[in-house]
Amino acid sequence: MSESAVTDSGETDPRHESREGRNIFGRIALFVRQVISELKRVVTPTREELIRYIGVVLAFVAVMMLIVFVMDFVFNWLAAKVFGG
Repeated sequence: MSESAVTDSGETDPRHESREGRNIFGRIALFVRQVISELKRVVTPTREELIRYIGVVLAFVAVMMLIVFVMDFVFNWLAAKVFGG
């Protein structure tokens, strides 16, 4: 059996190729092949998942804004009490 990995389609997987013994252009070409190989494995979310992810992010940002607002209000009030505002 060969040492290089083979994908389901039967082609050699560039993610497992060695960069040793290559010049700068060979390493760049290997890098580009590895990037393309990884991009083929990316799974895009469905519309429902995307909407759910956006909702989670917006809720998290809203909670963080509320926490920062409360902390700013409390520290401002404390500073006014300590320094006589």
